[in-house]
Amino acid sequence: MDRMRESVFAILGQLEGKRFLDLFSGSGILSLEALSRGASRADLVENDPAKKKTILENFSWVTDAWRLHLMKVEDFLQRTTDRWDLIFLDPPFAYPSKTKLLDQIYERQLLEPDGLILLHHPTDENLERDHQKLNLVDRRQYGGSTVLFLKIRPQSDESGERLT
Repeated sequence: MDRMRESVFAILGQLEGKRFLDLFSGSGILSLEALSRGASRADLVENDPAKKKTILENFSWVTDAWRLHLMKVEDFLQRTTDRWDLIFLDPPFAYPSKTKLLDQIYERQLLEPDGLILLHHPTDENLERDHQKLNLVDRRQYGGSTVLFLKIRPQSDESGERLT
């Protein structure tokens, strides 16, 4: 996990002014990394109330640039009206509805137009199919796990040209 985190954030570089959404945040370490690289805000969504104490301890030095949402990710995505520049999904590997979450993010327009979704999943899970609404822009493998880098697919006009 440490190697994956270091590599992903090295790829992303500085995040000055970016808004970061951390779904299935666990300890919140990914959000801390985003904030340390200049993200203007981090929203953490975690359903397990037992992880709240760890998150609060990890964020004890961070003042006002983050919010914890203690609820199911699906419920949060359905209720929120915010938008983010970076959305990181790190669901439990056995979580069955990863592509449904991607669809929900797209349908609710929760990603800024030039934003990026990062999805961490088991390498043996085939999630790289040609998603109708998202483009795969990068894929990185870390042992038995993979991180997909996805962007919103540009819409086409009536002539079939891609709009940017």
